[in-house]
Amino acid sequence: MGLLDKQFNNSNVIITSIDGLLNWARLSSLWQMQFGLACCAIEMMAAAASHYDFDRFGVIPRATPRQSDVMIVAGTVTLKMASRVKRLYDQMSEPRYVISMGSCSNCGGPYWEHGYHVLKGVDRVIPVDVYVPGCPPRPEALMEGLIKLQEKIRNESLVRKTA
Repeated sequence: MGLLDKQFNNSNVIITSIDGLLNWARLSSLWQMQFGLACCAIEMMAAAASHYDFDRFGVIPRATPRQSDVMIVAGTVTLKMASRVKRLYDQMSEPRYVISMGSCSNCGGPYWEHGYHVLKGVDRVIPVDVYVPGCPPRPEALMEGLIKLQEKIRNESLVRKTA
């Protein structure tokens, strides 16, 4: 920080920016909406179980979109389900983030080629922040996607720059 670092010799003083403090608080308390559509939801549940333990990253599962700030779309999104996914996303409070988990939610998966009812990627309905590849992806891959999302949140700026 410069001049202020040399001013205080006490180890109990931390100097940071408001962006750094708020981003640290947001990335350390992500509330995940419990939302699974297909086989990827089993892997998402395994990531929340005791062996992988999502809770140590500050990810707390919530059952309502109004209390959530992370939506993990896990599984095949059909055309009929797309409007419901959009509605749930719109009900989430700002700032909100989306992790697309698995080949089916990323690009339609193996079902898109031979079926008329599958959406070719959830990013056609809602904006996606992190893609987790695999069919189904392992819980470790979902944890890596969560870490990527935390890095994105850490580098965000809350101050809007006008030029």
